Amino acid sequence: MAGLIPQTFLDDLLDRVDIVEVIDRRVKLKKTGKNYSARCPFHDEKTPSFSVNPEKQFYYCFGCGAGGNALGFVMDYENVDFPQAVETLASSAGLQVPREPTPGGAARAESEQGNKPLYALLEQVANYYKQQLRQHPQAKKAVDYLKSRGLTGEIAKRFDLGFAPPGWDNLLQALGEDEAQRKLLMQAGMLVENESKRIYDRFRDRVVFPIRDQRGRIIAFGGRVLGDDKPKYLNSPETPIFQKGRELYGLYQAKQANRKLERILVVEGYMDVIALAQHGINYATATLGTSTSKAHLERIYRLCPEVVFCFDGDEAGRKAAFRALEAALPCMEDGRQARFLFLPEGEDPDTMVRSGGAEHFQQLLDSATPLETFLFESMEQGLDTSSMDGRARLSKLALPYIRQLPEGVFRQLMFQALAQRTGLELNSLMQLEVPPPAQSPEPPRYDDDPEPFREPEEAPGPRQRDAVSALATGYSNLAQSAIALLLHQPHIARLTEVRVLQGLEGEDVSLLRELLELLRRRPESNTAMLLGHWYGTTEGELLSRLAGQERLIPTEGIEQQFSDTINELSQHLPQRSKLAAQVDKLKLTNYAEVSDLEKQRLRELLQEKQRRDAQRNKR
Repeated sequence: MAGLIPQTFLDDLLDRVDIVEVIDRRVKLKKTGKNYSARCPFHDEKTPSFSVNPEKQFYYCFGCGAGGNALGFVMDYENVDFPQAVETLASSAGLQVPREPTPGGAARAESEQGNKPLYALLEQVANYYKQQLRQHPQAKKAVDYLKSRGLTGEIAKRFDLGFAPPGWDNLLQALGEDEAQRKLLMQAGMLVENESKRIYDRFRDRVVFPIRDQRGRIIAFGGRVLGDDKPKYLNSPETPIFQKGRELYGLYQAKQANRKLERILVVEGYMDVIALAQHGINYATATLGTSTSKAHLERIYRLCPEVVFCFDGDEAGRKAAFRALEAALPCMEDGRQARFLFLPEGEDPDTMVRSGGAEHFQQLLDSATPLETFLFESMEQGLDTSSMDGRARLSKLALPYIRQLPEGVFRQLMFQALAQRTGLELNSLMQLEVPPPAQSPEPPRYDDDPEPFREPEEAPGPRQRDAVSALATGYSNLAQSAIALLLHQPHIARLTEVRVLQGLEGEDVSLLRELLELLRRRPESNTAMLLGHWYGTTEGELLSRLAGQERLIPTEGIEQQFSDTINELSQHLPQRSKLAAQVDKLKLTNYAEVSDLEKQRLRELLQEKQRRDAQRNKR
């Protein structure tokens, strides 16, 4: 049924179900004090670190960080999407799920409804190709080809393999019975129209591989030629439901085969994915004729903490691997891992797993080169790092890549690793990024010196970044402290007015403000409801983590601590808010894209902070 599920229904649903019962039906829980515990179903562990809080109706794992409400648990445990999880819980509570149109929701529902004929048609196309593989007079060569690659009928069925017979219009004749249907086939990319206006099948005399999205819907096809036609592999063109730069072949099957994915392997071809799955390695995927993109990686890291890229060991393979590394760098938040496996010349995952077996291939994956090692080895190529010049050039080459890493422990460790390789002290290395800004406590005199703080455009200086980072971190920590207190005792929202925070800028403060506004409108909300409002978003991940910090929340005096935190946030409002806004912009934008006026204003704000700090230290 089209339309959005009303938020009021979701809140009511979460209020009716008991998260302890929901989880206990799937994972046996044991009473431990006021909470319940178990071994986490989302990662391997010997000592239980998975905790369920019946009072606040949320769960949290102190081992892997998984957390959320009953809806989130059903989604992650049963590997279903949000509407399916709602239906599951509603059914257990004897409720019917209502739907309502909204301006944004109506557009999405209309788009979804508009694409339904395409999804339905491509299922028909897939069934047609599967039927041809079984029944067509010339299907033997396709069957022989698949057998020659060591595939069984069972694995062919799991991946819905088919056969596009030779001839120009087999599919057109089979499914294009009227003009509307032919138009739909054209829209789905299954037909081609040449310059002479002749229409014919896109896939001819090929083994066909249906491509499914993460919800399992067929969105496109790939085909491997059986004769001498070119290209050897052919994919559907981009359509309203298929963008090749975002999709991964085999991801749906990997999710189906693994309740909780710990690793995803990215290989280069359909046959590699299928051959590995046949040998029990059920977490391989392949890009669809494109390099691995940031969109691919964000999708992967939402599902698991580790990705392994598999490439040929030749020059072309290493270039492709380095492109993957460049895409991975901005995604490498703490807790995420990327590795690179290079195969011997002439080998691919298909041949390797068939010749050496699954256990040997698994060992290769386990010993794959970590991202940090591959980065430094690539930078050191052609350099004599035993010389001072070689180490200096290594620093210059590696720094721009390390800068792309998100702020965190891993980024700091990478700087330390570079310092060790070059023999420089860490502070000296950091200062190599750009010259430090001037230290005068007085505001710059732009009339006498039009460029008193001239600096390279690629990044703020190290001391400037340290000042920004220190202020932003303290500012963010205060907001997160207030959020954590609210999650554990939502009723304390009544102690402050939202307008107190109106002048403050920053992502965490914005989230705190939204929480207060929501609790003002719906004061009956509990922890589970609050988590539900932001489920599946970056903010939701932060809320789940903060909700899991129950051990750090005081049992008494929580109202006073909340009031004190809000008061501290509101101090020095103008200067804090302006600088925080600039900080957030620098987080989201390349420094080179920030205007000269904004850079000048940021420098003024930093100087004002230095002046205030100096005055405070004199007191």
